[in-house]
Amino acid sequence: MIGIGAEPGAHECSRAGCRLTAQWRIGWRNPRIHSADREKVWLACDDHVEYLRGFLEARSFPVAVTSFSEGGDQ
Repeated sequence: MIGIGAEPGAHECSRAGCRLTAQWRIGWRNPRIHSADREKVWLACDDHVEYLRGFLEARSFPVAVTSFSEGGDQ
């Protein structure tokens, strides 16, 4: 995921204002507007993975958190 103003290939945390390197991949979708085969992805650092997961789960979105490596699949 590329944030606004981020360099292409920069794998930074998706939390607003955070520029730490992502360690986690958070796959999610809004079932009201996305079909089951559509997944959105946020990246998270260790400090914000639980915050971002909680934000999505509070809205009853399906969420899957896996480890992230820059060389792996996004």
